[in-house]
Amino acid sequence: MTHKPNFASGTVWTGDNLPVMRGINSGCIDLIYLDPPFNSNEDYAAPIGSQAAGAAFKDTWTLSDIDVYEHGELAERSPAAYAVIDAARQTHGKSMMSYLIMMAVRLIEMRRILKSSGSIYLHCDDTASHYLKLLMDAIFGAKHYRNHVTWRRATSHNDPGRFGRICDHILYYVKSDAANWNDVRQPRSPESLERAYPSQDERGRFRSDNLTGPRHSTDAMAPSSLAWRGYDVFGRGRVWSAPKTGKYAEYIEKHFIPGYRSIEGVHERLDALDAAGLIHHPERGKWPGLKRYATADAGTPPQNLILNPIGFTNYSASSKEYTGYPTQKRVEMMERIIEISSNEGDMVFDPFCGCATTLVAADRLHRQWAGIDLSPLAVKLVDQRIRDDRGALWGGAIVLEEPPLRSDFGKLPNYRTHRHRLYGEQEGVCAGCDTHFPFKVMEVDHILPRSKGGSDHYENLQLLCTHCNKSKGNKTMAEWRAAQAG
Repeated sequence: MTHKPNFASGTVWTGDNLPVMRGINSGCIDLIYLDPPFNSNEDYAAPIGSQAAGAAFKDTWTLSDIDVYEHGELAERSPAAYAVIDAARQTHGKSMMSYLIMMAVRLIEMRRILKSSGSIYLHCDDTASHYLKLLMDAIFGAKHYRNHVTWRRATSHNDPGRFGRICDHILYYVKSDAANWNDVRQPRSPESLERAYPSQDERGRFRSDNLTGPRHSTDAMAPSSLAWRGYDVFGRGRVWSAPKTGKYAEYIEKHFIPGYRSIEGVHERLDALDAAGLIHHPERGKWPGLKRYATADAGTPPQNLILNPIGFTNYSASSKEYTGYPTQKRVEMMERIIEISSNEGDMVFDPFCGCATTLVAADRLHRQWAGIDLSPLAVKLVDQRIRDDRGALWGGAIVLEEPPLRSDFGKLPNYRTHRHRLYGEQEGVCAGCDTHFPFKVMEVDHILPRSKGGSDHYENLQLLCTHCNKSKGNKTMAEWRAAQAG
């Protein structure tokens, strides 16, 4: 179900993204791009003097008690994700397990807040890409996997004892088969067009394309097997195949032969093409070809390999848009993703927005946008970079720390009205200490506190005895249980 966002476009939250996402309405985001930590076991910091000076994070993960309890909750919420994480623990150890738990609980929320027409792109490297692929299969469904896009971020790299690591990976999934997709083409360079269309006439550059197809035994009596203008295609193992459908047939009909696609007979189409000067007759002994003009070339469709020559290289310190942020990506790459998987006015969301490249690209393309980052520096960077685009009229991002309050449930009754129902469902047993108590000492508690994105919806409620409720306070159940275990 689709809902309206319960926050304004231009919002940037600072802090942990999990409670913020838990407070976002279901089905209100059109496109999510995330470039989370990679579990690379490295420290990252921006150079002194750069716009992002002070930005730093440690991409190392250790299993904590909270992770253990969140893992237990995943076993109930997403058994498939639980199985992937457990396999990672056995093959890779506790660090990978902890990292995947962190990612899993967040990816579950991302799926919830995506519209049915929404898409998600997860940027990672080869440290955990194979585990993340399985995790996303478990959460989004293997059938909703669309691509593994490889981004070549450098031309060479020296990694002693192994092949140089010059590529990152982007895992592209959709919420459903109704996901938005725009066939955004990459224009060919003049040099590329000259190579692809070597011939020229008064209409412009063209190439001579095949007008025939392979012969099958059933084609012997078909009209496409009969000779045309003295060319015996069948005798050479071919049949005529003048285009009737497709983009170029549309182009022919629009520019040269009105009603062309309604011509049924293949010989009649050949006659019409020849009369319009669209068939190239070569030297004696060679086959005629269809003139395909460069003006009909819409460019290269989106490919699953993004290379340096088309401008998606990493930044250098001399680049105009270089901020110095440790894991900065190019705006052009983000613009391409946003154009392909969203439309003007759609909501684009980046839960690890860092140096704000996603938000800057979304703003340039007239999308709504929002982001989250642990560091307040993200706010500074998004303001600086969008002000460079918009000028002094840009009033700055809306900066928040508290999670939004979900409004997609409609008007809910006071949460305490569920006390009797919960007592019956739990059979009088406290959800904390697993002890039976009389009704009068049981209190309604939020499993996920409202201050951390929880709602008053009955699915987020439980009964605790007075002692457990006081002990839990404003913690999540996972946090409280971890504290109890410690």
